Amino acid sequence: MANLNIVLDEDQQWLLNCLSATLDPNHEVRSFAEASLNQASLQPGFGSALSKVAANRELSLGLRQLAAVLLKQFIKKHWNEGDEAFEHPAVSSDEKVVVRKLLLFSLDDPHRKICTAISMAVASIAGYDWPEDWPDLLPYLMKLINNQTNMNGVHGALRCLALLSVDLDDTVVPTLIPALFPCLLTIVSSPQVYDKYLRTKSYSIVYSCIAVLGVMSGVYKTETTALIAPMLKPWMNQFSAILSHPVQSEDPDDWSIRMEVLKCLNQFVQNFPSLIESEFMIIVRPLWQTFMTSLEVYVRSSIEGAEDSYDGRYDSDGADKSLDSFVIQLFEFLLTIVGNAELVKVITNNVKELAYYTIAFLQITEQQVHTWSMDANQFVADEDDSTYSCRVSGSLLLEEVVNTCGTEGIGAIIDAAKTRLSESQREKHAGSAIWWRMREATLFALTSLSELLLEAEDSGLTRVGLGNLLEQIISEDIGLDVHEYPFLYSRMFSSVAKFSSVISHGVLEHFLYAATKAIAMDVPPPVKVGACRALSQLLPKANKGLIQPHIMSLFTSLSDLLNQASDETLNLVLETLLAAIEAGYELSASIEPIISPVILNMWASHISDPFVSMDSIEVLEALKNAPGCIHPLVSRVLPYVSPVLNKPQQQPDGLVAGSVDLVTMLLKNAPGDVVKAVYDACFDGVIQIVLRSDDHSEMQNATECLAAFIASGRQDVLAWGGDSGNTMRRLLDAASRLLDPELESSGSLFVGSYILQLILHLPSQMAPHIRDLVVALLRRMQSAQIVGLRSSLLLIFARLVHFSAPNVEQFIDLLVSIPTDGYDNSFAYLMSEWTKQQGEIQGAYQIKVTTTALALLLSSRHPELAKINVQGVLVQSAAGITTRSKAKLTPDQWTVVPLPGKIMALLADALVEIQEQVLASDNEDSDWEEVEADGGEADKDLMHAAGVTSFGQPTHEHLEAIAKVFNKDEEEDGYEDDNLSVADPLNQINLANYLAEFFVNFCQRERQLFDHLCQSLTQNQRNAIQKIKTV
Repeated sequence: MANLNIVLDEDQQWLLNCLSATLDPNHEVRSFAEASLNQASLQPGFGSALSKVAANRELSLGLRQLAAVLLKQFIKKHWNEGDEAFEHPAVSSDEKVVVRKLLLFSLDDPHRKICTAISMAVASIAGYDWPEDWPDLLPYLMKLINNQTNMNGVHGALRCLALLSVDLDDTVVPTLIPALFPCLLTIVSSPQVYDKYLRTKSYSIVYSCIAVLGVMSGVYKTETTALIAPMLKPWMNQFSAILSHPVQSEDPDDWSIRMEVLKCLNQFVQNFPSLIESEFMIIVRPLWQTFMTSLEVYVRSSIEGAEDSYDGRYDSDGADKSLDSFVIQLFEFLLTIVGNAELVKVITNNVKELAYYTIAFLQITEQQVHTWSMDANQFVADEDDSTYSCRVSGSLLLEEVVNTCGTEGIGAIIDAAKTRLSESQREKHAGSAIWWRMREATLFALTSLSELLLEAEDSGLTRVGLGNLLEQIISEDIGLDVHEYPFLYSRMFSSVAKFSSVISHGVLEHFLYAATKAIAMDVPPPVKVGACRALSQLLPKANKGLIQPHIMSLFTSLSDLLNQASDETLNLVLETLLAAIEAGYELSASIEPIISPVILNMWASHISDPFVSMDSIEVLEALKNAPGCIHPLVSRVLPYVSPVLNKPQQQPDGLVAGSVDLVTMLLKNAPGDVVKAVYDACFDGVIQIVLRSDDHSEMQNATECLAAFIASGRQDVLAWGGDSGNTMRRLLDAASRLLDPELESSGSLFVGSYILQLILHLPSQMAPHIRDLVVALLRRMQSAQIVGLRSSLLLIFARLVHFSAPNVEQFIDLLVSIPTDGYDNSFAYLMSEWTKQQGEIQGAYQIKVTTTALALLLSSRHPELAKINVQGVLVQSAAGITTRSKAKLTPDQWTVVPLPGKIMALLADALVEIQEQVLASDNEDSDWEEVEADGGEADKDLMHAAGVTSFGQPTHEHLEAIAKVFNKDEEEDGYEDDNLSVADPLNQINLANYLAEFFVNFCQRERQLFDHLCQSLTQNQRNAIQKIKTV
């Protein structure tokens, strides 16, 4: 468009002067101008005034760009009253019309930065107004796209559409694609008319539209297929044309357009696999051409560093221009192909070649050599965190090859690895300076697949001789200069550790000794990193007799290394030290004086780093658990932490919370005299933190610490203070503060664990306060903003249900007698929340207690149960994608069901989940072990306490299998409060058997009610119950 006739009136001139002043080097001038603009933004017409400045091509580029940026901020604050960031006043309807018109007329601006800023402003408004309040937006953009005489307009429209396309929904895309895709096809197929940038943007819009159609295809499969099918072939031809040319060196525009093509193909394959199969062969050869030639460019640019890889650089739109980003996208598409059962057949005959060339991409780049040599922390971080890189993407592709192609894939990868290893040896003999990189890459590939390869070898599926292969590599490279090839040495250390189960004892012992020596030697940091990794994995499995002669020198070396380490390497050294302590238990008494002071200093100096402080406490805990170490360790720790806890206001940030955490660790599984010593030094301080601190971390840790005191000291806690009544009052005061509904939820987060210990270990003292406790729990639950807090409070109610058995009716009566706003009574409120939350409760103990408590409530047949209706299942909304605007207009709707039916469904769901675990485990291992008899006896006792007469413990193999699998699942949960819940007899419940007995008993005793409730269950839930009844 030609420049608009924008007259500079007095107000416009004032705005220009203000905008200019914000760029003034004088701070006072800038501040005054910014304050003036902020004040002006509250006046009518400010948005249109900014739009006029941005649209005026006679003004300076800097002022126009600044006006466009301010306009985008103004739109976010004042355009839509429903937006979270909205601030009054709102823009008037008339002003909105002016702003929208000016912005559209400015999309063909020749300055790219202005065009981008205008496009972002248009996209911001479109998020609120389009299509309902801005119906002419899309027609105008289409008009610009189709005008070949105005390439600036094409650029602006495509840039705008690219921004809009990420928020498209199912109401727009079906009508947009038929009109838009032919225009985009014209652009991408006319390289002589449109440059790579415009064609790249066109592909990015196609990608976004296909992604939306892919989501829609789940509901509208026929319609989306009919929409895409006629367009597929011409687009596949264009994809083929782009990929068929060799990848160009130092040409980020070439890499970008290919990357968008690969993203489009990825969407087609993922969302329309049946359609793509017929056209897939068109792109196979071009794709391979791109894969092969990209490796050539990658080797020259990234690995050898001879050409520019554009690493860390971005285009004007903020898109990554690097070669790495393109290669990663290439791997992602190949990963999708390999994961597709039909398309993978196309490359089955070339799996070895795919693995062969993929390994080459895994070589350490020149930039990585430089960075990792200078910064060991970055080396550890990139290795441990699976950083976004070609190495990680390539290893994921190889993993998918194994998962999809099985033994054939494994064989192909091993063959490719052997070939690459042989080639690296030839390069070495030929005098190549980088021969080691391919060797390291091959080892990296194998170690990244170690679990899959070892599993296949152990099961007998393959006989590739992993141990012999690794030992051959080691024998060839063990004599190399560690200073010249530090990364290869590091990889050898970690490879031996990963494959230790198939490597001979002699080689393992040699490497264990070599790693121990490397820790103490003056070797490059990557070597020490590899040695630490090897030790942390090999020490727990190593021969104790082999370790003992070197363990003291290893501790000395690791202690020295701790003083040199920082950040990421510090965590690695602490992890290695932990393994060494656990391996050297026999020398624990002599270890403690060496290690404890170092770790305590490390912990104190890194208290603000949660990872280092947590790892430090783990090391100290390992020392505590070693024979003969707990008393000297406690005597070393208490003089340090006691003053901190007793004067918390005078401590640096984090030290109080960290000290409480350290005390909690000392209390876990400690003997009585240690618990008493810790009590004398720290109990008062911990109580005061709960009562007075406003720091949520301190309160959370102190709550856990109080729970640990009670779990460890039990009734003795009351006696140790001299005045048991006073101590009990202080414990109740702490509970009262934590249950204060005005306290932020984060501060109360662990109150559930604390209350649980009070009612478990001080039941007679808590009994007079049950009603007050229930009221406080209800009030805290009503104000809780964190799901985890609500779950922990529900657990307390569930435990109180068990305490009330066999008189569960009395506990229900108590709840009914307590009023609650918005509900008939507290029982109605509690069950409404409980039934909504039950499916979100985590932890084997928590699931056992809450599930069995629901069974007790249902068994009680209390008349109040039938009076309560609760949330049922989600009502499926009209088919289609739920956009943000739809979600606001039509929030989720749920059915309402009677409480007994909901409880029945929740119990059936628990049974379904257990049975599904059995099936999953049965596929892995059909040999079931017998369940321990004492667990069954505990179940009988609890069932009897619940008022349910046992019909006999199920002894059939199916129920035994269920019990075994569920118990195994519990062991793997590893929740933090396991140590606190283990003392609860309910923790011994075998949930599978409990539910089986419950359903059979319920069916026998209340057949009419049972049949009635079963009618509301899903078929899956009824099937689960039927399996139990027929066992």
